[in-house]
Amino acid sequence: QVQLRESGGGLVQAGGSLRISCAASGGTFSSSDMAWYRQAPGKEREFVASITRNFGARYYADSVKGRFTISRENAKNTIALQMNNLKPEDTAIYYCNRREVPWSWGLGTQVTVSS
Repeated sequence: QVQLRESGGGLVQAGGSLRISCAASGGTFSSSDMAWYRQAPGKEREFVASITRNFGARYYADSVKGRFTISRENAKNTIALQMNNLKPEDTAIYYCNRREVPWSWGLGTQVTVSS
């Protein structure tokens, strides 16, 4: 069973930057398209960004396009999300998972952006 562990969240002022990471263990990470999702208080979990297994394509939600960059290191079974020009509406718990047929969800990492 794959275990996902997100890290790197924190409190940042609007306009600031954060880099969050996700480590996967016990699964076929290198053969999976991976993604970041987020869930704000009182809202459903939503898609943020994804990257294909062979680094061929990256996709972003319109709300983060041009500000966030997703990356991966298959040798380390990790993905990352560089978040720049953060806005208060980016405040949420951020989760990583396989893009299709998700594994069990990790605990996520809290990102809080103050205005």
